[in-house]
Amino acid sequence: MNAPVRQTQAEVLSRLYSLKLAQIEQATHQGNSLRSQVLEAEAEAIFNALKLAR
Repeated sequence: MNAPVRQTQAEVLSRLYSLKLAQIEQATHQGNSLRSQVLEAEAEAIFNALKLAR
């Protein structure tokens, strides 16, 4: 029963990570370096959670 839950969690985290990367690209394009740094830290946390979920 844990396998489907982990897969679902990994899928959600993967989607969040993709969205976060898009936000980083947008902030970088707008020249908002502070926002980019915050978003990069958030993306790293999501990525680390994703590695643990897989």
